[in-house]
Amino acid sequence: MDKEGEAVYIPPLLDGSNYDYWKSCMSAFLKSIDIKTWKTVLKGWEHPMALDKDGNKTAVLKPEEEWSTSEDELALGNSKALNALFNGVDKNMFRMIKQGTIAKDAWEILKTAHEGTFNVKSLGLQLLTTKF
Repeated sequence: MDKEGEAVYIPPLLDGSNYDYWKSCMSAFLKSIDIKTWKTVLKGWEHPMALDKDGNKTAVLKPEEEWSTSEDELALGNSKALNALFNGVDKNMFRMIKQGTIAKDAWEILKTAHEGTFNVKSLGLQLLTTKF
């Protein structure tokens, strides 16, 4: 049953059959949280890395208590987006993304699952053309 409207503080729910609607509503929802949250979905987020004595990044993850203010803000944007995505999908969709720690990765998993890859789309169009 369709609802007339949704609460502005509750993310839209993806149930597997409404991806196009959900994608539009979820992108608007994420932007309404703040622009850093939306940009995290677009650009991704990387865990800050520790620096060696020369100031070069190492292969060691930087402990959270040592993050700078800007690193904290970027991580917060990722956490907000991931929280919205986790709460904006049903249990079946959640199983696909629950292991993720990066919002962009979760978004891309859902996008690929519902829109397919370019090859899948092309094959589908070719099939429709052939039938026509």
